[in-house]
Amino acid sequence: MRIAATIAAVLVLAAVVVIGLRQASNSGEGQADETGAAPTLTEAQSSLRGSPPALAAIHKQGAQLLPGGPSALAERLRALRGYPVVVNVWASWCGPCRQEMPVLQQVSADRGRKVAFLGVDLKDNIPAAKRLLAQFPISYPSYGDPDGKFFADNKLAGVPSTIFYSRSGKRQLVHSGPYLSADDLNADIDRYALVAK
Repeated sequence: MRIAATIAAVLVLAAVVVIGLRQASNSGEGQADETGAAPTLTEAQSSLRGSPPALAAIHKQGAQLLPGGPSALAERLRALRGYPVVVNVWASWCGPCRQEMPVLQQVSADRGRKVAFLGVDLKDNIPAAKRLLAQFPISYPSYGDPDGKFFADNKLAGVPSTIFYSRSGKRQLVHSGPYLSADDLNADIDRYALVAK
């Protein structure tokens, strides 16, 4: 009986060690680069200097929650015709959204001179949303969606969701779930936002 109990204890301990090692090896999945350091807002804005005026206006509003909701976002999207656009729908209460924020920080800083990035904050507590943006200062602004109108109009399945628009303003793809690597997000930008249509 003691042998069986000892074997069971060893197996439980081994399982705990394996799970711990897996979690440790996956802990960097949402990180922007090998060091895990996403750019600060100041670093991102510095790297984005010289962007075209419509994109420079976005960078000046980095990490801000803008008023006006879905109608203001729709107006902004119209003003960005001629540029590919990536719209990320997020919320402070969404764990996977937090995981993908460093990826969005990095990719928007790397590609924001040619691609417009915007955020939509879904049904959120404003102080909590502002705290999240202070923790992960993305180089673009977000519009509130307090009633879920933008979410419903776009028939989104959950958050985070990312919508890719072509230069003509045509919606090309809705990606459900977090981007956990810059490579995956960059591949979808190349495939869907930079299309000619």
